[in-house]
Amino acid sequence: MQKMEGLRQIRRKKGYSQLKVAMDLNISREALSYYETGKRNPDLDMLIAMSEYFHVSIDFLIRGKEFSD
Repeated sequence: MQKMEGLRQIRRKKGYSQLKVAMDLNISREALSYYETGKRNPDLDMLIAMSEYFHVSIDFLIRGKEFSD
């Protein structure tokens, strides 16, 4: 499973707790923790929701950096 490096990074940069983000996205705190640690992968709809929530690309959420050639 893919550890979502950017998800944890952007959440901490914004000063949000896992609980706040989970409640805002209507998921459990445990699910968010699993996404951050790679124990579970979010589905496409959740990736889009997280991308819109944090105003970053899906690539950033997954890799912790923007896509480059």
